[in-house]
Amino acid sequence: MLYGICPLSVVPVRAEANDRSEMVTQLLYGDHFEVIETQSKWIKIRIAFDGYEGWLDKKQAFEIDESKFKVLKDKHRYSTDLLSLMTTATSQLMPVCIGSALHATSFLDHQFEGATNQGFSKHDLVETAMLYLNSPYLWGGKSPFGIDCSGFTQMVYKISGIPLFRDASQQAKQGQALSFIEESEPGDLAFFDNEEGNIIHVGIMMRDNYIIHAHGHVRIDRIDHSGIFNVDTGRYSHNLRVIKTIV
Repeated sequence: MLYGICPLSVVPVRAEANDRSEMVTQLLYGDHFEVIETQSKWIKIRIAFDGYEGWLDKKQAFEIDESKFKVLKDKHRYSTDLLSLMTTATSQLMPVCIGSALHATSFLDHQFEGATNQGFSKHDLVETAMLYLNSPYLWGGKSPFGIDCSGFTQMVYKISGIPLFRDASQQAKQGQALSFIEESEPGDLAFFDNEEGNIIHVGIMMRDNYIIHAHGHVRIDRIDHSGIFNVDTGRYSHNLRVIKTIV
């Protein structure tokens, strides 16, 4: 079995081994993974953090052995600045974004100076979420330069050291459901479904019946028992299915 680390700021993970294929998620700096299939220019990977699978360009990976992979397993130190600088082994500067995994720097011979996460408080979830405000929506994205709804919630929780699955439908299977919206606390997750009853959207609850979520961009809207009320259009944009507390 082969293993690897992402040595670059943000790289795409695709559905197929092709540059034109759909981007299903991204790796941020320091994310580590197993290699489960190899082609001439591509590797199929399973991301250690959430088990998500997809194809990665070989040139965008740094190979490590199993012992290093195991060392990284229980490390949870992440950058908390929207953008920081990393110094490479050749003294070049490389930008890394919020949520980058810093425990891999020693294996990559890189040096980081910037803010990192300092343990967990549920109050921190909303504060972290606000850092992504106005980030543009990007299918498969996980950075402040482009992020989707479940990538947004996953990254906010990740920075607090709490693992969430990658997709909204997967995240909806985690945690404990609340009976009423009034029971929710800031940081809880709200899930929304379509006409077929499939979970298609997720956001983070705030105080006073507000929600922050990625829809066009990361934005704040009203939420009630029916769903999300878009403050710009004056219409409901998403149908509420369930609110869950994860922590």
